[in-house]
Amino acid sequence: MKILLTGANGFVGRRLAQVLSSPHDQIICCSRKASANNPNTAVSPSLNAQADWQPLLSGVDVVVHVAGKAHNLAESKAVALRGFKEINVDGTLRLAEQAIAANVKRFIFISSIGVNGRSTDGTAFDESSPEAPHADYALSKLEAEQRLQALTQGSSMELVIIRPPLVYAADAPGNFQRLLKVVSAGMPLPFALIKNRRSMIALDNLVDFIRVCIKHPAAANNLFLVSDGEDLSIGEIVTLLGRGMEKRVRLFAVSPQILSLGAALLGKRAMYEQLCHSLVINSSKSRSALGWVPVVSAQQALLEAGRNFKSL
Repeated sequence: MKILLTGANGFVGRRLAQVLSSPHDQIICCSRKASANNPNTAVSPSLNAQADWQPLLSGVDVVVHVAGKAHNLAESKAVALRGFKEINVDGTLRLAEQAIAANVKRFIFISSIGVNGRSTDGTAFDESSPEAPHADYALSKLEAEQRLQALTQGSSMELVIIRPPLVYAADAPGNFQRLLKVVSAGMPLPFALIKNRRSMIALDNLVDFIRVCIKHPAAANNLFLVSDGEDLSIGEIVTLLGRGMEKRVRLFAVSPQILSLGAALLGKRAMYEQLCHSLVINSSKSRSALGWVPVVSAQQALLEAGRNFKSL
């Protein structure tokens, strides 16, 4: 099998490239820049409506599209919006159009649970839940999903959409990286009264699920919400990270209302919601339809994230 992987130098793509490496399959790793760590990485065209992917798509059986534009706090809203539209929507559609023309059999698109919303209140998200994106990034992912579905309908190319929640490991970017640094600093944390539940997915679990979706017949033309299958509170998460770092985590009590107000005043509302609100996913379809089982438990993965962060 010949597989084209975009975003091969990113957080998910690097690990996925390692896992997919096999004497039986040919992996074309693509990234915007050449990689010193992986000299075999092909420099991909820019993700936009004018990109020419044809030279890289020749003979490809499966495209795994991980590349995309994520949040960048340094950008203005207008610049970010243009980037989300150009890269996450137009660039994705251009790649898919040329994949169909090249007779690619399957296109796997990594979307985001943000398409369903940023929190749950008593009812877990599943594949039948309505879409309710609140952030521009999630809106761009939803538009890309919808346009991919319209494009592939009636074509010979199968579409697989995966919506993961927060993906974590010691080298995870964004808010999880900030959380690791806070736990490592050993400062007391105001989470004793937060009784939320968060579905997340360990990097190794997400990569293994993508691996299964590449070849499993039942993945064709399906949407999957995928997680570790274990939902933890923010207090449990930081305690496990601290244990992995061999640090005692001290939690103290601050009311959620005060925490929320403080986060808003500091411009950290999104971070507060991601860490302290509940977001629960029912990922049973990934198990029942594909027979997939997470390769690592949430507890094991969080301990390992802490250990690896300490050693970095």
